[in-house]
Amino acid sequence: MQDNDLKNEIENVLRTYPDNVFTVEKIADVIRSHGSAAFKLIVQELAALERENIAVVTDEGKFKLNPDKQKLSGIFHANDKGFGFVAYDDEAPDAYIAPDNTMNALNGDTVDMTIVRPAQPGSDRGPEGKVTAITDRKYTRVVGPFSKTDDDKGYFGQLTLNDKKIAKYKFYINDVGLKPTPGEVITAQIVEYPNAKHPDYMVGIADEVIGSVDDPGIDILQIVYAHDIPAEFPEDVLQAADAIPDHVTEAEKVGREDITDQDLVTIDGESSKDLDDAVTAWKLPNGNFHLGVHIADVSHYVKPDSLLDKEAFRRGTSVYLTDRVIPMLPRRLSNGICSLNEGELRLCMSCEMEIDQSGNVINHRIHPSLMRSTARMTYTAVNKILESHDEKTMEHYKKLVPMFEVMGQLHKILYKHRKARGAIDFDDNEAEIIVDEKGHPIDIKLRIRGLAERMIESFMLAANETVAKHYSDKHVPFIYRVHETPDADRIRTFFQTLTAFGINVKGDPEHVTPKTLQNVLKKVAGKPEEMMVSVMLLRSLKQARYADQSLGHFGLAAPYYTHFTSPIRRYPDTMVHRLIHYYEDNGINNETKKKYGNVLDEIATTTSEYERRAVDAERDTDSMKKAEYMNDHIGEEFDGVVSSVMKFGLFVELPNTVEGLVHISRMNDDYYQYVEQFMALVGRNTRRTYKMGQPIRVKVVNVDVKQSAVDFDVVDPEKTPQSNMLPKRSYSHDSNRRGGNNNHGHSNFHSNNNHGNANNRHGNNRNSRGNNHGGGSNHNRNKR
Repeated sequence: MQDNDLKNEIENVLRTYPDNVFTVEKIADVIRSHGSAAFKLIVQELAALERENIAVVTDEGKFKLNPDKQKLSGIFHANDKGFGFVAYDDEAPDAYIAPDNTMNALNGDTVDMTIVRPAQPGSDRGPEGKVTAITDRKYTRVVGPFSKTDDDKGYFGQLTLNDKKIAKYKFYINDVGLKPTPGEVITAQIVEYPNAKHPDYMVGIADEVIGSVDDPGIDILQIVYAHDIPAEFPEDVLQAADAIPDHVTEAEKVGREDITDQDLVTIDGESSKDLDDAVTAWKLPNGNFHLGVHIADVSHYVKPDSLLDKEAFRRGTSVYLTDRVIPMLPRRLSNGICSLNEGELRLCMSCEMEIDQSGNVINHRIHPSLMRSTARMTYTAVNKILESHDEKTMEHYKKLVPMFEVMGQLHKILYKHRKARGAIDFDDNEAEIIVDEKGHPIDIKLRIRGLAERMIESFMLAANETVAKHYSDKHVPFIYRVHETPDADRIRTFFQTLTAFGINVKGDPEHVTPKTLQNVLKKVAGKPEEMMVSVMLLRSLKQARYADQSLGHFGLAAPYYTHFTSPIRRYPDTMVHRLIHYYEDNGINNETKKKYGNVLDEIATTTSEYERRAVDAERDTDSMKKAEYMNDHIGEEFDGVVSSVMKFGLFVELPNTVEGLVHISRMNDDYYQYVEQFMALVGRNTRRTYKMGQPIRVKVVNVDVKQSAVDFDVVDPEKTPQSNMLPKRSYSHDSNRRGGNNNHGHSNFHSNNNHGNANNRHGNNRNSRGNNHGGGSNHNRNKR
């Protein structure tokens, strides 16, 4: 028996009987481990549990569970079938909560719980718990259309919940507050949550009418309110923005380096209005490159603790939702004085770098400056110059073409440098949803990242790394963008899964490097399993976040990283500029280090949360619009790829990035069993096999726009490849069956049979690239 297994067994005994005290002999009896050698090991593990404050020793020399460890806290994840799970520890498996033990907690609530049945050593099932208190509510306010029915239980009416995580509940509006009219979309404060008396509904007070169900765009507005994203600027904030001059004044030029003689260009998408970065490059006499990254100096206009500053912090980031942008700053700033518009004098913060032929930044300067954009370029135009060498475009910009060619050379050097150190490149597709004037989706197009997009990404990454290293070396309080090394257990599982697919990886999960994972992607590039491996790898990585400590960026293989390049749309970038100004104006000493030393951690934590809020809203909007688009194509057939395989069915992704589910209950040609080792569904009789990365033709059979769910059927299942993945022995009764749900306790946390929740969980994993890899690629995506 391994020591770790013995330790877990002893801890399970203590947790199972938290009020009991045990002698060493009694524990040996319970776990059935006797003999002098076993006795010695038990004593050693009890001593380890005592050092970790899990066990305590009584006055009589006996052992019991530390009372402080009886109560655990975590986030409750609900399942529509009534049970749930609590994520209470980063390392331990989530605790299964039976329907009778949830206290009617809602998905996302923070709860206290106790363990009622510990996890069994060697089992992949986690412990079972019981919720003892709900300490923080995820939902305090809801949004949806109001109606009156014959089933209002004496209340004023009902609000329909479209949020898939709580959509199973009815929501009644009492007559205390606003009296909405049927058809109006309202927000409501929750005053009664599900409880023992009424487990299936909530009650609230209507407090605001945000529109009518027939209003164009009301569907997206509901998502905005559901995620508690500030949709409108307060009047006093708008007035504060209006008070700022729309031009650079003479006084503002003082103390800034004048770089108006340089050819600086902005390169963005056609529809971008907030242009916050300009670039220039040229070859130096010594053969090196000069790269100038010049960023709008938002912090000059957004002063600490001002109305504009407080509102920007309250928003945290701009939010991009299909056909609209909810900006972090009033448009007078974001599209006006802060935007680096062509030909206009602007204040900026410059990061000028000298880069050698190997891609190393060997010299740099960071300073405030005064600039004027020479040209407002688009990715399309620059790609025509650098990729297709379009004569008409090159003639139009003939003065700038030599600079673009130098930029192209420099990008290739920087890209090669990043790849050499191990940066992981997840080059997945991103969709642009085209809507008509009423907000109805009429097309979905893939955004192709050309040379211009990748080039700007390289330049922004270089500036972000340079700024981060500069201030890390000076040991001053600062904001960083960090992406920590993944957990060894997750990487170990990833490696084991790869081995099952015949992909051998050389590397230590305890000390994994970006280069190791980059090599994995290189091995499968262009192969059918490439997408499967990419998705599994993404799920193994941590999320990027903001922090007040320089912890490096694993995905970029960068020892130093920050966000410096987008202050118009990201509060951390604005804060980085503010810190640069502060240290420039006041110097670096013990006194100046104190000013921001105690506030940056909270700023980093809060803006990370607001970033997550924005990403969730963007994802929900995209999912809804994709479902709405597919609703117009019910009955049509499409070629796709199996993007994920679960116990309850297959997720299939179409070339336009729409994803739908083939539920196992619709796979009527055989009894399908999930083979976890290969993450595949295999027919018992036909041996037809579905696994990730496999081409497949499907038919759209159903769409639930409210739940953003698309259902597919497999076309011509007899054409499905066969395999010998199934074990040769007969199959157990609890394997997947045609039409079966296979809901066995907490195995469903990762294979949720509820279509909406499963689709959402899968989407959260699949679409985490912006946060996992979270460097310059995110910069380009959000500048549309």
